Amino acid sequence: MTDLDPDRDPAVETALAEKWRAVLASHAATSCAIDRELGETFGIGVSEFELLERLWEFEQEEHLSGSRAQVLSGSVHLSQSAFSRLVARMEKSGLVQRSMCEDDRRGIFITLTDEGRERYRRARPVHRRILAETLSD
Repeated sequence: MTDLDPDRDPAVETALAEKWRAVLASHAATSCAIDRELGETFGIGVSEFELLERLWEFEQEEHLSGSRAQVLSGSVHLSQSAFSRLVARMEKSGLVQRSMCEDDRRGIFITLTDEGRERYRRARPVHRRILAETLSD
């Protein structure tokens, strides 16, 4: 890793900071658009969609339903407490189900419900359209 010295080459540091701000602006615009449209149409936001998608992908790849909460929490980019609140909200909404892991009784297993699978299936094309619109060059 290289430490940049602003006194040595301020133009390089300025360009790097501007690039970072562009990444943040793109992320904010995309997240807001997803939250707005998926929220209005399907009653879910970015984090809910990400968890539905991760669970759906796990089902497709592993031919199993569900995943351990510990594995999922790292993939949706939330703190442990925010992830726990997200899962609780989604369980209350009937999108996911929590159960004890059979292999390790300390673990929590999270699975999609039929409603969660259907909501994901309907929301995915909208999500992908928003990504195409906001992330295209």
